[in-house]
Amino acid sequence: MRTTLDLNNTLLMQALKWTGQPTKTAAINEALRQAIQAGKRARLIELAGKVKLPVDINRTRKRK
Repeated sequence: MRTTLDLNNTLLMQALKWTGQPTKTAAINEALRQAIQAGKRARLIELAGKVKLPVDINRTRKRK
């Protein structure tokens, strides 16, 4: 999908350098993937201790 964006050139060049992607499009796509993954991780961290699972930890530890 073609989209016109006004990007900070310094940030874009740094993204190319640090991601190792060969093109601007690839660097932006990789940055989007990483942003989504970071958001998902943050959401999981927020849920820590809030989800109750019917698990017997002692029984689970005894499993081989």
